Amino acid sequence: MSHGLFGESTQLPDVMHCETIAIRSSLHDWELAPHRHDRLHQIMVVHQGSGVVQLEGEHTPFAANTLINVPAGSVHAFRFTPATEGYVITLADEMLDLILVEAADVRYALGHGAVCDAPPQALQISETIWHEFNGLERSRALVLRGLCSTLLGLTARQLFPSEQGSTAQDRTHVLQRFEALLDAHYLEHWGVAQYARSLSISPTHFNRLVRAATGSPASALINARLVREARRQLAYTNLRIASIADALGFSDQSHFSRVFSRATGVSPRTFRQQLAQRTPAY
Repeated sequence: MSHGLFGESTQLPDVMHCETIAIRSSLHDWELAPHRHDRLHQIMVVHQGSGVVQLEGEHTPFAANTLINVPAGSVHAFRFTPATEGYVITLADEMLDLILVEAADVRYALGHGAVCDAPPQALQISETIWHEFNGLERSRALVLRGLCSTLLGLTARQLFPSEQGSTAQDRTHVLQRFEALLDAHYLEHWGVAQYARSLSISPTHFNRLVRAATGSPASALINARLVREARRQLAYTNLRIASIADALGFSDQSHFSRVFSRATGVSPRTFRQQLAQRTPAY
């Protein structure tokens, strides 16, 4: 059975995707031109070798024992020395959402493209992910989710060491409460003012805290949560699009399609059709 990025079959998306650095880059003289993935988050773990990564126009050299974090939407390119060894771990937004429930601080850290030292645990886990991904052992999906959760946590820890001070603690506390409220009320289409009221802070202060932590206004996160759930249901269920629109609180399918298309660039129907066609690339 082959394991494509989005599934062990054409019906169900796979947990994640893992491949060696060499398997793709060696076909292109160890150099990959600038490109981006709208809804794929990638972590590259370099075990041996070296090269240069381009993240959003900035070139950074790297050596062995390196983690490279590439958030969804980030333009990136690579140039490797021949025979560089390591792994590329790719997770779709839908799976990232499942793993990062109630982890706003981790999501914030992982939203930044960066190159950092790889702790020994990350090197070991990436190799374990590779073997588990290519195996057919019982509980494969559960084990892969757990391994990827650990790798994401280790990466976030390397990118942003623990912050100190009351400002950082206040921001983290608000983000955690906001995420909990968002999960509880996004289907009700709450606005910024309603979330701010529930957090007992002004909408202006609420927006300021969210923007400082994530780089986006609160309204963007509210809309993104709704769209993420739409993508999850389109990817992981066989529900009719009209039924998904109704479950997400939209007045009709046309309204849902407009909101989804504005956020993703494709219609819900096209999004579904593309799932089976997408192939991994880094």
